[in-house]
Amino acid sequence: MKLAVSGKGGVGKTTFSSLLIRTLNQAGKRVLAIDADPDANLAAGIGIKNAANIVPIAEMKELVFERTGARPGTIGGFFKLNPRVDDLPDALSATLENIKLMRLGGVKKCGSGCICPESTLLRALVMHVVLGRDEVVVMDMEAGIEHLGRATAKAVDKLIVVVEPGRRSIDTAEHIRRLAREIGLDAIAVVGNKIRGPKDREFLQNHLNDFEFLGFLPYDDALIEADLNGVSPYDVDAASKDLVQSMIAKL
Repeated sequence: MKLAVSGKGGVGKTTFSSLLIRTLNQAGKRVLAIDADPDANLAAGIGIKNAANIVPIAEMKELVFERTGARPGTIGGFFKLNPRVDDLPDALSATLENIKLMRLGGVKKCGSGCICPESTLLRALVMHVVLGRDEVVVMDMEAGIEHLGRATAKAVDKLIVVVEPGRRSIDTAEHIRRLAREIGLDAIAVVGNKIRGPKDREFLQNHLNDFEFLGFLPYDDALIEADLNGVSPYDVDAASKDLVQSMIAKL
């Protein structure tokens, strides 16, 4: 399976991604986890030690130069648009049991339509892991899908949008769907998070009634405490673990 997870910041997207990845690992799957959200730390959510020390690929200036022929931060000039990336998942991943994790990092925007060496390398890497790898791939993305393109969209089995009861979260889900449809990605599902009761569930179902719902996760103080204490949400006693397992069965 090739899965992309997106949603507004703060909805619990990385918590859900971490539970998804650890549950797949527990089931004996080999998982390639891609942290494509510059503001998230998927490694810590998974429970990888020294997660803060993982250098994002976009910040590996010598690697970017070696593979593209151009220095990061430069504009103009010539560089490779199809750099070699097939060795990077094995060479640069942090590991935990059957999980390999890569942190992509962010690329500074320098104008509409800009093509820079860093973004070219990251796009090529995402294309490789989606099209060329045989692990389960889970990509924790920002509130958008900028690392995906038309070449990879068709190979993504499901784009999972995490939402919470709230107008801004719903608006973001609609925005993500529009972006996805522009590149031909129609396999979209929603996970409702931080559900306090039936009213929250009904609110999301009423406002997103034309989305497929993969399931709902309750508001859980244990998960919040896990985040505050730097513990993986999978390593605490939480009802969400069993609910994520049922979502994987649906997938």
